[in-house]
Amino acid sequence: MAIDYPQLARRIKQWALELGFQQLGITATDLSAEEPRLQAWLNNDYHGDMHYMAEHGLMRARPTELLPGTLRVLSVRMDYLPEKAGFATNLADPAKAYISRYALGRDYHKLVRNRLKQLAVKISTEIPELNFRPFVDSAPVLERPLAQRAGLGWIGKHSLLLNHDGGSWFFLGELLVDIPLPVDEPHQGDCGSCVACITSCPTGAIVAPYVVDGRRCISYLTIELKTAIPEALRPLMGNRIYGCDDCQLVCPQNREAPLSIESDFQRRVQWQDQDLLQLFAWDEATFLRQTEGSAIRRIGYERWQRNIAVALGNAPYQLEIITALQQARAHSSELVTEHIDWALAQQKRKSWQADNLLPRPTERLIRIIQKGLPRDA
Repeated sequence: MAIDYPQLARRIKQWALELGFQQLGITATDLSAEEPRLQAWLNNDYHGDMHYMAEHGLMRARPTELLPGTLRVLSVRMDYLPEKAGFATNLADPAKAYISRYALGRDYHKLVRNRLKQLAVKISTEIPELNFRPFVDSAPVLERPLAQRAGLGWIGKHSLLLNHDGGSWFFLGELLVDIPLPVDEPHQGDCGSCVACITSCPTGAIVAPYVVDGRRCISYLTIELKTAIPEALRPLMGNRIYGCDDCQLVCPQNREAPLSIESDFQRRVQWQDQDLLQLFAWDEATFLRQTEGSAIRRIGYERWQRNIAVALGNAPYQLEIITALQQARAHSSELVTEHIDWALAQQKRKSWQADNLLPRPTERLIRIIQKGLPRDA
């Protein structure tokens, strides 16, 4: 019996909703128009130390090389913004740690991938000979252009996918299949004249609309970079110890973005308004225990300490910070020690400035003299 692919596509979209995805779109595999942009980005070394991107090269724009015989890509999105995101609390207090909102709950890779596998199993009940392969940041594939072609949204000037209903607080995943499903219309939206993300990026990483220099991005610096963080960028990182959400926070599309209903994506207790000093005091065993099942664990304890050391250097002067840094220095790796020394220098500079501020009476007297007023004014 002939397969009614349009009807199957409608059923697949319904199954996706039942599995917890907010949307599913279908697109073909041709990404040839993206290859020049991808190659230019690689040629500019914007991928930094993410050598796997250069190694895979243009394969990222060729899904059929990942699964020979692929005819369609099923692109899905799943909201992740937790109910108690705590944006203002964390960013306004430089003594507290800021962690990107996507990492506050369970590691999304396994969850989304498992849901995609469940979707494939459902499709296999209709198409027993189905060949498929799910991806969630696990293969060289251009997920955002695929999602745009599948109608899930448009690519913003910060290079993230934007959706009228979901903003940008969602994960993307792909399911490659070898069946000729009807494709959806590509999304034609754009950001208009808005440049909020470009002007608000702390490190100026969005070097042009739709172009991000990964080497300057705080998410790259705190998560992907395995070596020392460039010294010139450290003061710009503030208290961001794992990722950065600034370009999403200022985006108008996110003003009414929905909260996630997934319990696994809600903020874990250990990330509730944590002081930098508390997190810096964790030993490796504590770090591993507290980050079990979390995406944060992927950076390892050494980079965790490196990132917090930078944040402590950026924090307001506290004698407790200097003491903690000095104590940690005695047993830290060479990488962490470099950042501790930088942080100590920053704290000691702030201490000197605090000690050399003129007392209020003297400041008032100087202002009076400058104005030429009587001494008793």
